[in-house]
Amino acid sequence: MTCDLLVIGAGIVGLAHAWAGAKRGWRVVVIERDAACIGASIRNFGFVTVTGQQRGAHWQRARRSRDLWAELAPQAGLRIEHAGLLVATRGEDGAEVLDAFLDTEMGEGCERLTVAQALQRQPGLRAEGLVGGLYSPHELRVESRDVIPRIAAWLAETHGVEFHFGESVLEVEAPHVRTSRASYRAERVAVCAGAELHGLFADRWTPHALSLCQLQMLRVRPPSGFRLNAALMADLSLVRYDGYAALPEAAPLLRRLSAERHDALAHGIHLIVVQSADGTLVVGDSHHYGPVLPPFACEAVDRLILDELHRQLALPSLEVVERWTGVYPVSAQAPCLIEAPDERTRLVMVTSGTGASTAFGLAEEVLAGW
Repeated sequence: MTCDLLVIGAGIVGLAHAWAGAKRGWRVVVIERDAACIGASIRNFGFVTVTGQQRGAHWQRARRSRDLWAELAPQAGLRIEHAGLLVATRGEDGAEVLDAFLDTEMGEGCERLTVAQALQRQPGLRAEGLVGGLYSPHELRVESRDVIPRIAAWLAETHGVEFHFGESVLEVEAPHVRTSRASYRAERVAVCAGAELHGLFADRWTPHALSLCQLQMLRVRPPSGFRLNAALMADLSLVRYDGYAALPEAAPLLRRLSAERHDALAHGIHLIVVQSADGTLVVGDSHHYGPVLPPFACEAVDRLILDELHRQLALPSLEVVERWTGVYPVSAQAPCLIEAPDERTRLVMVTSGTGASTAFGLAEEVLAGW
């Protein structure tokens, strides 16, 4: 079997490369070892985040990816659950971070909110201690577990992309690729294997000192009728997302949170809340790192996440309806990595947990540089 582009991995990074290749008129084949995509690409918020991404190329990549999501959604029949982002701050030091952010190019199109404006934009936001906030119109929210298989189906139906699920790639010596079921000849090979660090081309990843990050997330049911008008983040996010955290103004906020919220910071917790079509809220998340991570969720960590939710939203009752963990690769060196072991092969890895936010822009870069 021959093709112009063979993509290894049917997560969001692999799908982004498949779409980019299909738009060029290439014959594209995607090979996925699992019977369906079950990894990090469906275990997340479905939150296409621009505001707060690392300044420079990665932020620009996120802006481009957001535009591509907006282009793809109506074509593939993807539902946008809601748009925009509200960042609530409960300290003057957090307000100074937001002001500094707005003074950068990354603040374009964003709006600084007073307490009254924040409460008006999001009814149910807890008023006690609120200092103000920031609103960004750039973000989109989709339901990952639905849109990932839908994108694959649309690529197959509309662009003729050929998917082979339940098939492991054993060897890549481009243009030849050998799997557990067949042999292929591909003009180009994009290896988008996600958190698989010890498989194909493991030697190419070794110099990057990669690790794994495990997160915990929950789905909760709020009182009937509660509506989230935009994704919600708060002060803990300002010391985690590089677009804010790298600003000098973030240092005083980090010092205060280290004293007041050391329990949350110790588990890498920062709050993101998004809403699904059925009214439930997806809430998270925590971050634990290591070369291998146990598959067990910690109830104490879930309680800390829910405590942070209650700090931000005045919800009289919540019912936890789902809990899960996810794992993605991380690097202290860069938010994404591209390796070229030969002229036909590219290894592509998002190493910052921002695949949904940046994969479409990243795939365009990879194909343009081939």
